[in-house]
Amino acid sequence: MPDMSGKNGIITGAGGGIGRASALAFASAGANVMIMDIAAEPLEETARLIREAGGTVETMVGDASDEDFAAQMVARTVELWETLDFAHNNAGIGTAATPFTQQERAMWDRVFTLNVFGTMSFMKHELRQMEKQGFGAIVNTSSMSGKNGSPGLSPYNASKWALNGMTQTAALEYAEQGIRVNAICPGATFTAALAAWKDSSPREYEGYTSAIPMKRAAEPREQADAAVWLCSAEAGYVTGTLLNVDGGEGILGKQ
Repeated sequence: MPDMSGKNGIITGAGGGIGRASALAFASAGANVMIMDIAAEPLEETARLIREAGGTVETMVGDASDEDFAAQMVARTVELWETLDFAHNNAGIGTAATPFTQQERAMWDRVFTLNVFGTMSFMKHELRQMEKQGFGAIVNTSSMSGKNGSPGLSPYNASKWALNGMTQTAALEYAEQGIRVNAICPGATFTAALAAWKDSSPREYEGYTSAIPMKRAAEPREQADAAVWLCSAEAGYVTGTLLNVDGGEGILGKQ
């Protein structure tokens, strides 16, 4: 694990899944973490786990699609710890598989409001602070769905393609200023949603995971470890990268 001692950062969507794992991983590496989620109870559970392990954490409950909240979170982090060294913009939502002709505009609006505009708002205020400092690293949670088509998931896929474009554009714009911007692109990850699918449809779940070259879903911690590495000095020459963390799933059929 990279050493993040003395580093200060933000993790969004930290109430569970990859976000909780990321908060725990950054804190375990020595970082001070400001974490947020829209739901207070799971967020406080993440904070409890961090404090129990001896880490430093502060929480803010709010809506990750609200730009004012994003600005407040960055300002609060700097007020407490003086610098914003890293950010993991993880908050996002998916949709149930729905044929394209049956998708409603409201579904697209809901997904883009959080996955695209929410991430954009956080990036905007994070980059402003990092620009003042002359350093910083951002990692966004994208998806393999941002590189490949997934039938029935057009709103989600399109939002992650947009996120990848924002990531690489920001990487180019701010590289000379010592700011790195990357994304992780998770494949199947054993979050609560995947666990529920396994319980309700075990045969379908086993069929899906058996087709992954590594024959399993990722653990949230494996996604978090990639995020920590991308924000660390060990990845100091890495920017604009859309890092597959997918057990080889993304290269199926590309040999």
